[in-house]
Amino acid sequence: MTFPCQHLSGLSLLALFAVLPAAQAQDSASIKFSGRLYYDVARFDNDGRGKPERDNDDLRAAWLAASGRLYGFDYKLEGDFAGHRPVARDVYLARSFGSTTLTLGQFKQYFTLDDRASTNHIPTIERSWLAQTLAPTYRLGLGITGYDQQVFWSGSLYSLESIDAWKVKGRGFGARAGYAPWKTPGQVLHFGAAVAREYYDNPGSDGAAALRLQPRSAGYFGDNSRLTLLDFHSGRDVTAQKFGLEAAGVHQQWSWQAEYGGARYNDGQHKAEIRSGYLQGSWLLTGEPRAYDAKAGRFVQLKPARAGGAWELVARYDRIDGRQWPDTRSDVVAQAWTVGVNWYAPRHFRLMLDWTDSRRRDELRDSLLDRTGTLAARAQFDF
Repeated sequence: MTFPCQHLSGLSLLALFAVLPAAQAQDSASIKFSGRLYYDVARFDNDGRGKPERDNDDLRAAWLAASGRLYGFDYKLEGDFAGHRPVARDVYLARSFGSTTLTLGQFKQYFTLDDRASTNHIPTIERSWLAQTLAPTYRLGLGITGYDQQVFWSGSLYSLESIDAWKVKGRGFGARAGYAPWKTPGQVLHFGAAVAREYYDNPGSDGAAALRLQPRSAGYFGDNSRLTLLDFHSGRDVTAQKFGLEAAGVHQQWSWQAEYGGARYNDGQHKAEIRSGYLQGSWLLTGEPRAYDAKAGRFVQLKPARAGGAWELVARYDRIDGRQWPDTRSDVVAQAWTVGVNWYAPRHFRLMLDWTDSRRRDELRDSLLDRTGTLAARAQFDF
C-alpha cells in the first residue's frame, strides 16, 4: 500500500496542512489548537539479576495539534516534538454521515479499550502490556466508525507503515465493536471485542525491519528489562492474527476494566503465540465518576467537581507471555502489580505517581530473569 505522503517528513506534512484552514473563508473553515506536555521521572529498585536499570527523567511528550472543519470535512494534524526529530501522530481528514464517520490518513487503529483512551485520561502512567504489544497504534489507512443507541463499532484497512516509519512493510485490517447497556454518568457497563489480521512483508530483508516484540516490563525507561516475546528476521512473510476481549464498569466513584487478548504469528516455518491480560480498578476519593464516551466505547477526560481538584487511587495486575517454536524455542512471561495515586487540577494539569513491581521469567529454564521495582512520576499539562 503506497501513499502520496511517503517522501514527506512528519514535520513537513504537518506544516503543509496546518496552513490550509487559515487560507479558507471564515464561514467555511475553523481551527483549534491543542497540545500536551509530559515530564516523567523514574527510580528503580534492582534485584541484582541481569543488567540493572538506571534512574532517569525526560520530557516524554510534547504534542501540538491543529484540528477543525474544512468545507464539510473534519481534520486533525498532530505531531510530537519531544524527541530528536518530530513524529507525526494523527494526520487525517474525516467526514460524518449521520452516526457514521469515514476517516482517511494516519490515525490510531481500533483495538483494545486501553489503547482507545487518550494518554491524557488513563489512570496509570504506562498502558497495559496488551495495548503496548498488540495494538497497531498510528497507521496510514481508511477507517469507519459508527454507533446506534447502545452499540458502537469500527473497522479499518491500514498499512503497517506510518508517515515517519517506512521500514515495517505490509498491510492489515481490523474491527472493534461493543455494547454498553448502561451508559449514564456514574453507571456504566461496557463489553467489547476486537480482531485484526496483519501481513508482514519479508521482515529482516530487502530493507524491511525485523518483526520483534520487546515490551519494557519495567516501564518507559526500563530498556534493560525488555522481554523478547518473538523475533522474525529471516525475510519470510509473516501472517498475524490478533484478538481482544474487553469489559468495564463504573459505579459512582468506583471503576474497573479488564481485557484479555492474544495473537498468533506464522511465517511458514516458525510460529509464535502471545497471550496477555490485565485487571484494573480505580477509586476517586473526591466522588467523581469516571467519564465514558458510549459512541466510541472509551473512557474520556475526568472533570473535577471541586476547586481543589480530584484525587484518585488505582491498582492493576498485568501479565503477558510469549512462545516461539520450533527452531528458535522460547517461552517467557512477565507479570506486574501497579498501584498509583493521581491528582487532577480543575483544568489542564495532573500529577501522577505509580509504584510497579515487575518480574520476568524464562519458563523453558524455569528461572527468574529479574525482579524490578519502579517508582514513576509524571507532571502532565494539556490544553
